[in-house]
Amino acid sequence: MSVIPPAVGNLANGGARSLSGTPSDDAPEILATGRTDITTLFVSMSGRHPDGHDADYLAWHTLDHRPEQQRLPELRTSLRLVSTPACRAARAAAVRPYDGVDHVMTYFFASLGGLDGFNDLSVALRSAGRTPFVLPALQRGVFTVASTAAAPRVKAGADVLPFWPAVGVYLLVEQGSAPATRLVDVPGVGGVWSADATPNPLSTVEAGARITYCFLDDNPVDTAERLRPVLEQRWAATAVSPLLAAPFHSVVPYAWDRYVP
Repeated sequence: MSVIPPAVGNLANGGARSLSGTPSDDAPEILATGRTDITTLFVSMSGRHPDGHDADYLAWHTLDHRPEQQRLPELRTSLRLVSTPACRAARAAAVRPYDGVDHVMTYFFASLGGLDGFNDLSVALRSAGRTPFVLPALQRGVFTVASTAAAPRVKAGADVLPFWPAVGVYLLVEQGSAPATRLVDVPGVGGVWSADATPNPLSTVEAGARITYCFLDDNPVDTAERLRPVLEQRWAATAVSPLLAAPFHSVVPYAWDRYVP
């Protein structure tokens, strides 16, 4: 007999399931077994491939470059996102250079010191002829985790959201900071992580910027439409100003051309 609760929506089209039990963030016994040690994000934002080889790039990066990063003892996980024409049309904000972003790669580290090995590995892979693709770099950022929150309906706690199988992310880059926890009330948003820009030689992000990941379990474009009025109210009621507010799809392994710019 199956113990999986019945679906509330059609998962093939991004629907959610109704999961049972107490959310992890409301269960001290669960939290006592371990908390996240992720403190630092390295975020690379790039434009589309100049010759349209985005699918080939995604295949190489996912099959070769990204798994090699797991050699690094400070790396906990990573996340690759890609925009589509529909995603671009659904953006609520995008100023230069963020208006050209179609690819976003994020690495989650346990410490800032993890970037040293990250840079060494990058050099070693290039020297071995393992970096055949380069996308137009638009922004590089180092961020320190500031806050996390999970929607109670997803049950999994905020600590583990970077490992949660999101179908995509609604990405916010804002100048200034304000709580983003209200965003978890929007259908399709499973949780949020926010992180603040940290001065670093690897970073080109402006001081005072904050990045927020809204981890999604519904179609990113549909969720973007639900988020738009909430975000517009947020920007009107706080001192933060948007630099980028955009939906992205998670890359689907071996379906490299499913989501491309």
